[in-house]
Amino acid sequence: MHRRMFLAAAAAATLTAPVALSALDENSASRLIGNLVTDINKVIASGKSETAMYRDFESIFGRYSDTSYIAAYAMGVDGRRASSAQKRAFSDAFQGYISRKYGQRFREFIGGRLEVTGVKRVKKWYEVSTIAYLQGQSPFEVTFLVSDRSGKDLFFNMYIEGVNLLLTERTEIGALLDRNRGDIDKMISELKRLS
Repeated sequence: MHRRMFLAAAAAATLTAPVALSALDENSASRLIGNLVTDINKVIASGKSETAMYRDFESIFGRYSDTSYIAAYAMGVDGRRASSAQKRAFSDAFQGYISRKYGQRFREFIGGRLEVTGVKRVKKWYEVSTIAYLQGQSPFEVTFLVSDRSGKDLFFNMYIEGVNLLLTERTEIGALLDRNRGDIDKMISELKRLS
């Protein structure tokens, strides 16, 4: 679970496309994940403090991921009763939360790497398969799902050894709402403090 959380972090940091492309295909999906991995590795190698790294990871997350979709999915059916202002506040808080939660694991990636091994079309998106190599651990698979539904090529989900990031975060946010007796504003306030 420890390395899964770490990788979810790595993935989380990679959730948005840097530029809009004309049409999503195998090459552009692979290029998106390649750029994501490059940006993550630059932050890891920067020697910055963890706090500064978290800010960089949040920026990467915002640049490479479909944050609106991911946040809406994490909120689930409770999003139907949220106001527009609450949805925006949740999306902002969620982006910071994801960056802190998974960014804490990135130091484990120093000296490691992700390598793209394959790309295939699935329905209206592409699966980009990678192998993660961490020091002192056996290689394992991480799969990124890339779509252009927003008008850009974006990463919208990932699987780390079969563990689904979207489902994991929906469960976490649901538990957080339960803890706050369904109060969305209180849940958002607590989310801002969590990592």
